[in-house]
Amino acid sequence: MTFTFTALLCLGLTLGLGTPVLAGTLPKPILRAQPDSMVSENMTVTFLCEGTTEAKEYSLYKDGHKYLRHTEIPQTSEDKAEFSISKIDHKHAGRFRCHYRTRDGWSELSDSLELLVTADYSKPSLSAKPSPVVSERGNVTLNCISRQQYSKFILVKEGPQKLSWTQDSQYNYSTREFQALFSVGPVTASQRWTFRCYSFKKNRPQVWSEPSDPLELLVSAGTLHKPTIQVEPGSVVTYRSAVSIWCQGNINTEICVLHKEESKKPWGIQPPEVPGNKAKFSIPSVTQQHGGRYHCYCYNSAGWSEHSDTLEIVVTGIYYKKPHLTALPRPVIPSGGNITLKCVSWEGYDKLILTKEDQKFLSSMNSQYIYSIRQWQAYFFITSLTQDHIRKFRCYGHYNDTPQLWSVPSDHLKIHISGLSKKPSFLTHQGHILDPGKSLNLQCCSDINYDRFALYKVGEDNLTEHWNQQTKAGVSLSNFTLDYVSSSTGGQYRCYGAHNFSSECSASSDPLDILITGQHPFSPSLSLKPNSTVYSGDNVTLLCQSTFKVDTFILSKEGADHQPQRLKSTFQVWEFQAEFSMSAVTSALSGTYRCYGSWDSSSYLLSHGSAPVELMVSGSIRPSSAPPSRPMPTAASKDHTLENLIRMGIAVMILIVIGILIFEGWWSQRQAKHVAGM
Repeated sequence: MTFTFTALLCLGLTLGLGTPVLAGTLPKPILRAQPDSMVSENMTVTFLCEGTTEAKEYSLYKDGHKYLRHTEIPQTSEDKAEFSISKIDHKHAGRFRCHYRTRDGWSELSDSLELLVTADYSKPSLSAKPSPVVSERGNVTLNCISRQQYSKFILVKEGPQKLSWTQDSQYNYSTREFQALFSVGPVTASQRWTFRCYSFKKNRPQVWSEPSDPLELLVSAGTLHKPTIQVEPGSVVTYRSAVSIWCQGNINTEICVLHKEESKKPWGIQPPEVPGNKAKFSIPSVTQQHGGRYHCYCYNSAGWSEHSDTLEIVVTGIYYKKPHLTALPRPVIPSGGNITLKCVSWEGYDKLILTKEDQKFLSSMNSQYIYSIRQWQAYFFITSLTQDHIRKFRCYGHYNDTPQLWSVPSDHLKIHISGLSKKPSFLTHQGHILDPGKSLNLQCCSDINYDRFALYKVGEDNLTEHWNQQTKAGVSLSNFTLDYVSSSTGGQYRCYGAHNFSSECSASSDPLDILITGQHPFSPSLSLKPNSTVYSGDNVTLLCQSTFKVDTFILSKEGADHQPQRLKSTFQVWEFQAEFSMSAVTSALSGTYRCYGSWDSSSYLLSHGSAPVELMVSGSIRPSSAPPSRPMPTAASKDHTLENLIRMGIAVMILIVIGILIFEGWWSQRQAKHVAGM
C-alpha cells in the first residue's frame, strides 16, 4: 500500500542536509514527479520517493531545506512514499531531493529533480525559417520571439525523450522584439519533430512562461519535386485590392499548404482544384498583415514535397505621403542613351524603390536627406536605353522595419526614345512674348504622316499627346492650346512626332521659348542710335536701359517668327544696360521694337515692356558722295540727354564733397601733430 502525505511548508523545521546518514550503507532513493516535472500553476503535483521496504521514514527537501515533515512508515511491503502539493504556484518551483531512514540510519539524498512552473507570463511565438518543411537529413532554424523582455529562451522537443536547448535573449531592433535562434538538425522522417519554446527571467530560472503554440516540422524525403508558387495579378498589391496565390504540385497532389515566413501556423491549406494540380489561396482584401514572404508545399501518398521558391508580396498605399519621380535631363532620350530617374519625398522613408509599369521590381536605394531642399531623395541610373525600356515608371517609399509595406506610388513617368525619324516643325502664331491672361496656341506639324504629336515642356515630367489632323496639303499637325496664360506657362517647349503601335518618337523639334511679361514691377527704356530712320547698309544700335536690377535684356520685334534676342546686362553710370547692334541693316529689319528685363532665377518671366520704338530702314543706299547728315535729336533723345547731364552733374558734386571731407580730415590731423610738437 502507498501512503500519501499532505504537503506543508517547512515552518520551524531546521533539519537540513547535515542530517547524519550512514554513507555507503543504504542506496539512495529515486525521486519522480507526477504528472510531470513541468507543470502549470494551480495543478497538483505528487512526488514519489522510492526507497526500500525497510524504510521507517521519508523526507522531502527543496533547495537544500527540508520541505515536508518526517513521516512514520508502517511495516508494509511498500517501498515508496508520496508527497502531494496541491495548487502549485511559482513559489513551489525549485530543486527537490528526498531520502529515507531505516533502523540503520539515513540514506543518501536522491538525485536532484527540478520542478518547473509555467507562470502567467506572455507566451512567446515559435516559427521555422524559411519554412517548416525540411529535407531529410537537413537542418532548420527555429526562431523563438517575444515582445516581453526575458533573459533566456528554451526550446523543447516533445516526445518520449525530451530534448531541450537554451539560448540567451537577443533584441532585434528592426522588429523591436526579443528573440533567440535555434539550429535543429539533421532531421529524419523516422520520428516526429514537434517543438515548443518557453522563456524565463534570470532571477527565477525555474519559473517559465506559458509555452508557445506547437510547431511540427514536416520532413521531406526528397522524392517529390518542389511546387511552383505564383501570384495574380502581381506581387506589388494595392491596399484593399484582391489577390490570388497559386501553388502547383505534381499530378498526385492531395493537399497544398501555404506558409508565410514568421507566421505561427500555416497561412492556408487547400486541395487542388479539379481537374488539375493547382491549389488556389484567395485574399479578397489585402491589408498590412498580408505583406511578407511566402512558400508553399504539397503532400501526397509519397510524403511531403520540398517547399517552393520564395514569393514576396508587397502591399502599397500603407503610407499616404507619395514621392515624386522625375527624369534627368528629360523623359525623351535618344536610343542607346542613358537616363537618371530621381525619386524625391517629403517623408523620411528609409528606402525608395523604382518599379516598371507591369509592377516589376527594378531597384531599391537608401534615401538621403538633402538639407537645401529639406527632402529625401535617391537616384536610379538606367544605361543603354532601348525600346524595351519604354514603360511607365513609378517610385515608392518604405521603412526598414516594414520592407513589404510601401507608400502610395508616385505619378507615372513615361520614358520615350527619340531621334529615329525626321524632326517636326514647331511654331506659335501669337509670338514668343505674351501678356498674362492671353491664350496660347502651339502648333507641331510635319510633312511625314505621324499619327500623333507630343508636347514637352522642359523641367516637367511627362509629355502631352494629341492625335494629328491631316491637312489638304498632306501635312500632319496638332494644335496644343492653353486658354489662359500665367507665370507657370513660361518656359522652353519642344514637340515630337510618333506612329501608332510604337513607343518610338521622332527627333526633337527646335526649342521654342515662351516668355511672360509683367512679372517684375518695372519697365526698361529703349532708344535708337544714331537715328530711328536709316539707310540700307547702315549700322544701328538699340540701347536698352534700366535703373532697376536686370540680369538679361530681351529685345523683341513685333510680328517676328524668330526667337527674341538676349544680352547680359552691364552696369554703367548708375544704370543697367545692353546694346543690341545691327550691322548692314536691310528693309527687312524695319518694324516696332520693345525691350524687357529678366532675372537669372526666372529667365522666362519678364518685366513690363519698354515704350515701343519704330525703326525705319530706307530701301535705297545712302549716297557715298554726301557725308551722312547728323540726325536731328528727337524729343525723347533730348530728354534722355538732359537726364544724363543731370546725373553726371550730381556725380561730380558728390565727388567734390567727398574730396572736401578728405581734405578737412587731413588738415585736422596735420594741425594736431603741429600742436603736439610745440
